[in-house]
Amino acid sequence: MENKEDKRIYTLSSEAPFKAVVKMSVPLIFGMFIMVLYNLVDTDFIGLTGDDYQMAAVNLAYPVMMVSVAISNIIGTGASSFIARCLGLGEKNKAEHTLTSAFTLTVINSLLVMVIGLVFLSPLVRLLGAKENTFLYTQQFVQVILAGSIFTMGSYTTGALLRSEGSVRYSITGMIVGTIMNIALDPLFIFVLNMQIRGAAVATILSNAAGFGVSLMYYMRRKTILHPSVKYILPTKEILCQIYWVGVPASLETLLTTAAYTVNNNLAVNYSELTVSAMGIAQKVLSLGNYVYQGFASGTQPIMGYNYGAKKTGRMKKILRAGVITVTGTEIVLMLMYAVFAPFLIDIFTDSKEVIDIGSFVLRRLMLILPFVGTVSMCRMSFQAMGKPQYAFGITLVRQLILYIPLLLLLDKCFGFSGMLWAQPITEAVMMAVSLIMLITVIRNISVKDKQE
Repeated sequence: MENKEDKRIYTLSSEAPFKAVVKMSVPLIFGMFIMVLYNLVDTDFIGLTGDDYQMAAVNLAYPVMMVSVAISNIIGTGASSFIARCLGLGEKNKAEHTLTSAFTLTVINSLLVMVIGLVFLSPLVRLLGAKENTFLYTQQFVQVILAGSIFTMGSYTTGALLRSEGSVRYSITGMIVGTIMNIALDPLFIFVLNMQIRGAAVATILSNAAGFGVSLMYYMRRKTILHPSVKYILPTKEILCQIYWVGVPASLETLLTTAAYTVNNNLAVNYSELTVSAMGIAQKVLSLGNYVYQGFASGTQPIMGYNYGAKKTGRMKKILRAGVITVTGTEIVLMLMYAVFAPFLIDIFTDSKEVIDIGSFVLRRLMLILPFVGTVSMCRMSFQAMGKPQYAFGITLVRQLILYIPLLLLLDKCFGFSGMLWAQPITEAVMMAVSLIMLITVIRNISVKDKQE
């Protein structure tokens, strides 16, 4: 009878493609839905204060969270890619060394983020686009988030490490615990203790700490395939190179997205601070669709990495095909739901008719990215899984710096607020074609090489 380790490895190595994609991705998507709820809970409770400027401040502060996630993704994505490839090659000791080193690097990075962020807090808040009515609220929120960086970054990194060995259900348990904690703590800190927006940030950090603790518990109780060890606490040169070679380009995707998000907010605030609030709500509602494609892409990444390490190129093609078909179909259904229910979804988070009208308009425009963005993400993650981050970085560079930000500035100047909302759908449609051409070319070259060998 197969033990738990055998079943997890079987999913990576031999399970039918569509079944493997669903088994690895659906629990992760469920966990990401929980993360959507996590973000929406903060927005909803802040909305209950009746202060739209506090709502706008949460949106302005969001890039700080994104930067923390980006830096944690350097370690999480880089280490998980190498771990999956090591497992495919049968090198378990090297995989465990990589796992332990990932924890060491996460602690170091989180301390650096906290210290640098708190030292330059006021200039950072101004850079985020906070104005007179939102500066103090944004500063209060960011200060707490930075102080708890180790919990936020540790939670994201540990989830990626658990997924790299096929332990997807373990990775989402921490997300669920964190969300339940956030739902319970938000009203306590915001209203009962009257901490307002600062209370929302404290609740977020405590919830991340709880989720991080739960994920660590699986390693401490040795329920995982891989186990961290003190003897592996210092990374080797090879492990450092592999982690940062894959991880840095992966994190640049989030960092460049954060830069684009900040440019977007700075343009929107010129129309009104309530426009920023409406866009923040619309983007958080849209994050449901974003997490669907991210879940499919992240779920298939360890399968692709394992089979690349095991030199099963044919299976990689089948997994990729199954993933693209599944994610595109799912996103089209979600897009139609947004089209019908946009005003109702925005109304959940605010009573302001102006914010509801603007938010509905924004959501119906931004939802047009969904049929394209899943394929882009799947291609990018496939390159990371294969240890070919230069191609993933190429996608990121073209997507954000060459297309999105210039289009955002150009369309805003030519057509105003309505025009700038077209920048992202146009970018994603172009990038779907570019990404597929790049990936098909690389897979074709790998197939030729395998046949020659």
